[in-house]
Amino acid sequence: MSWTHWLLFILIIQVIHFLGTWKLYIAAGRKAWEAAVPFYNAVVLMKIINRPWWWTILLFIPIVNLIMFPVVWVETIRSFGRNNATETALGLFTFGLYIYYINYTQEVTHVKDRSLQPRTGLGEWVSSILFAVVAATVVHTYVMQPFTIPTSSLEKTLLVGDFLFVSKFHYGARAPMTPISFPMVHDTIPVVGTKSYRDKPQIPYFRIPGFQKIKRNDIVVFNWPVDTLVDINPSSMRGSVQKPIDKKSNYVKRCVGLPGDSLEVRNGYVWIDGKQNVLPSRAKLQFYYFVSLKKALNEREVNYIMSRYDITDISKPQGFPDTGYLFHMTDEARDKFKNYKDAVDIKAIKEKSDRFDPGVFPSDSQYSYSTDFFGPIYIPEAGKTVAIDAASIPFYKRIIEVYEGREMGVENKITQNGTEVFLNGVPIAEYTFKMDYYWMMGDNRNNSQDARSWGYVPFNHVVGKPVFVWMSWNSNEQGFFNKIRTERLFTTVSGEGKPISYFFYFLIALAGYFVFNFFRKRKKDKSS
Repeated sequence: MSWTHWLLFILIIQVIHFLGTWKLYIAAGRKAWEAAVPFYNAVVLMKIINRPWWWTILLFIPIVNLIMFPVVWVETIRSFGRNNATETALGLFTFGLYIYYINYTQEVTHVKDRSLQPRTGLGEWVSSILFAVVAATVVHTYVMQPFTIPTSSLEKTLLVGDFLFVSKFHYGARAPMTPISFPMVHDTIPVVGTKSYRDKPQIPYFRIPGFQKIKRNDIVVFNWPVDTLVDINPSSMRGSVQKPIDKKSNYVKRCVGLPGDSLEVRNGYVWIDGKQNVLPSRAKLQFYYFVSLKKALNEREVNYIMSRYDITDISKPQGFPDTGYLFHMTDEARDKFKNYKDAVDIKAIKEKSDRFDPGVFPSDSQYSYSTDFFGPIYIPEAGKTVAIDAASIPFYKRIIEVYEGREMGVENKITQNGTEVFLNGVPIAEYTFKMDYYWMMGDNRNNSQDARSWGYVPFNHVVGKPVFVWMSWNSNEQGFFNKIRTERLFTTVSGEGKPISYFFYFLIALAGYFVFNFFRKRKKDKSS
């Protein structure tokens, strides 16, 4: 739906509201016309039902309003003396249309000073749950979202089992684009496993301005642009479906290429505008190495080597010799392991630079790209124009057809006739981008599904910036307390040097809060 369609929809809602409530406004001592003025009528209604004016804001926040509308329906009928369970149920199950019946057929009196306290323990419990969900949904959508690291693509910087808080406000909080959705879950409802949203209607893309732009080498959470999976988790990927942007799977990678950059991958290393990209000190690039040893390793020796030389993983793929292993490690770990007493040879496993790989972007036989030798390519920038021909269209076809086409409500179709390129049947020789695009890669270069596979990430797919790790769980350890990586609790994601845990300071602050709350309550009890 376009903004025009949404404006028309809101006006229709206003008409429905006016027709169903104008007599109730009069009964409450207000004017009938006040029920007809968009937005103002909601502020007046909050006065009528004796609720704070800021509830009006909640009525216009997508997903939150799905909770607030039923609450307001019930509060409205109760403000006119309709308190029994039957009428409450009628208000809910008729989607508020029971108010029409009261408005036109019943003589009602406005209860101006009615008690706002729930009359039963169950009512109080339900009220508390509802507003806890509302508050959590607002925070989750516009301020901070919890996120779990499921894969090792950023291993060493972020570990599998890290629980993050992702800031929505750094790059600007994106308003929900799928308004009919289960609160605080992504594409599936936990346990039940069913889809958590309705595909339509869709709200046009809108983002609250942030205070920071994406910088080179920032770690970014974004919606996977090519996601068509019903669900995705470490153990299964199933189904195929077209998802709304904000319901595509959440990915986390490092942004190594910014809009306007010329990017190239040489031997696994990123080069920007002809200069090698310098990563922050916490980033640890890792590659696969074939390691030959003098003798085979037992489990104890494998664990010792991984710990002693800071090696991420040691495995023996099928077909390797008895003394041959696949090591997953940084260049620093490789140099350190060369001194191991039983090391014979260490060889990097790299893709060739002259072989076409259909699994590498742009998946076109004109370009012999691999995951280790790639580009150079141009990363599109909003407002910039590029030449379009048979050689360049493989890079930009998805942008034109999908990101700046179907996902924006525009039907774009690229076709070719020989060397000539057509957009919706009209020849084009150039194209001007409407959005900024980014190049996201994992530090784990041989074990990361990233932009080398699916290309650019549009800015409207950006979710937020990870700011700190609040919990870290190592499922490979034995025993509950051994599984908790205490050294990673409450550590920052970005920054230089070794991460510092602020967990101790958090415990002090928490204890201080409880002490303050105890004495405040004690003082309040004495004064009463």
